[in-house]
Amino acid sequence: MSEAERSGRSGSNQRTGGQILVDQLRLHGADRVFCVPGESYLAALDAFHDTPDVQVVTCRQEGGAAMMAEAHGKLSGEPGICFVTRGPGATNASAGVHIAFQDSTPMILFIGQVGRTMLDREAFQEIDFRHMFGQMAKWIAQIEDPARIPEYVSRAYHTATSGRPGPVVLALPEDMLTERAACADARRYRAVEAAPGAEDMARLADLLASAERPIAITGGGGWDAQAVGDFQAFAGAFDLPVACSFRAQSHFDNRHDQYVGLAGIGIEPHLAGCIRNSDLILAVGARLGELTTSGYSLLDVPVPRQPLVHVYPDGEELGRVYEPTLGIHAGMKRFAAAAAALSPPAKPAWAKWRRDARDAYLAFTQPEPTPGAVQLGEIAAWLNRRLPEDAYVTMGAGNYTGWFHKNYQWKQYRTLLGPTSGTMGYGTPAAIAAKLAAPERIVVALAGDGCFMMHGQELATAVQYGANIVIIVVNNAAYGTIRMHQEREYPGRISATPLTNPDFAALARAYGAHGERVEKTEEFEAAFERCLKADTPALIEIRTEIEAITPRAILTAIREAAERRLRAAGTR
Repeated sequence: MSEAERSGRSGSNQRTGGQILVDQLRLHGADRVFCVPGESYLAALDAFHDTPDVQVVTCRQEGGAAMMAEAHGKLSGEPGICFVTRGPGATNASAGVHIAFQDSTPMILFIGQVGRTMLDREAFQEIDFRHMFGQMAKWIAQIEDPARIPEYVSRAYHTATSGRPGPVVLALPEDMLTERAACADARRYRAVEAAPGAEDMARLADLLASAERPIAITGGGGWDAQAVGDFQAFAGAFDLPVACSFRAQSHFDNRHDQYVGLAGIGIEPHLAGCIRNSDLILAVGARLGELTTSGYSLLDVPVPRQPLVHVYPDGEELGRVYEPTLGIHAGMKRFAAAAAALSPPAKPAWAKWRRDARDAYLAFTQPEPTPGAVQLGEIAAWLNRRLPEDAYVTMGAGNYTGWFHKNYQWKQYRTLLGPTSGTMGYGTPAAIAAKLAAPERIVVALAGDGCFMMHGQELATAVQYGANIVIIVVNNAAYGTIRMHQEREYPGRISATPLTNPDFAALARAYGAHGERVEKTEEFEAAFERCLKADTPALIEIRTEIEAITPRAILTAIREAAERRLRAAGTR
């Protein structure tokens, strides 16, 4: 519907706040929004009714909706859009906002709010969202005047995408959305990105020329496929070993000779040694947080013993934990292009250093036997061979992810969708967002039994919208990661971690999806192929032994080592 037609409803050039809001989203390029409907923003839902070129995806829980929007933001580089109602809707959605913040993902959460005349009375479901979201978002505001909606939405888009990308939260009082106003639309936003200075790039070239054991660590937000290609060209020209930060493995083709592994949970020991013993670290987009640095142990705080070049799109992050030898305030696209233009030394001094790290990584990717009839390492390795390069793999949190971090290789940018915050339940919503964005591509969601049950109800959303994803649920009947820590700290004293689960394959069929159960490794291949051929979403439940707690550790061995430690300390 045109603006003239919309205005014709009232016989004037005025629009409701809901109409103005939806017009701005359309103007800024939004083609899909995720929501759980609420009475607090009915006027916006009504405006979506007249805007068929923006798909409204109705979800089953606000956390799932926010995670879908976050995943959409990761994939597109444009803010993912989510609408929820006030109070419990907003609190449920906060998990997705937290993911967007820690993953540097552009996202805008719109929250229906109580009417303006009811504010500050603790009206039904009222919350002051500025206080509630606090440090969880880049900007939190409430729109009081419908005539200012274009201004607020334009600022939200610019804030979410510029510098370090991240989430923005805008509250929408219910009566503001129904009030009419005459106002001009904004122009489509343009993200602002800082470029590295010529002096910075010259200094980087000098530091590389004098290094013998350099290593790069890449990650974070603000990349695109071109930037990844530019950085790979730079790394190839310099024969530079490159590791990726946690859940950023698809920021660099894992088949590339320069790729040396994951700097995150379960880091390969040789790679950890390389980071410790390097004489130059080039961190590009990675914050160098707890997981990337193995609990801040790989680099000394606050001054690393090895020279550090830290490239980051937000100047406030530079020097936050580690004082860099050279801090470069630049966006990833601009920096990668500048790096690709650097002239490499005639013969880098670190060829063997890089080759040894690559060989150690390749050896690490080989599956290792674990207890039980199901070998997750072999399944991950088979999927690595079977799936096309552009297949999306999503995951939440849990020990089951360790096999895929170890035995699967990501080939194209952003084909891995997983939260650096370790949020459970993310895999299914993220997979739905990926499938809706690219229906022609295979999308596989990984989940543990506990992880799946956090947002498994979004399987109904997948069925409703024909998002034919394949969900793999690894069922060991426990919150396995916590059980592992429990055995390490309080061996034999099991509390709160066992789970009684449904028949996941039957549950999938009840939703209208295809369901399979796998109890032996050799059953997986045929089950997976049947899932791909099903004309519905599909789920494979893999039943595993709790003893196979990680790719390289057995639960009994962890317990026995803890008991020996406690006996030696005289506490048991």
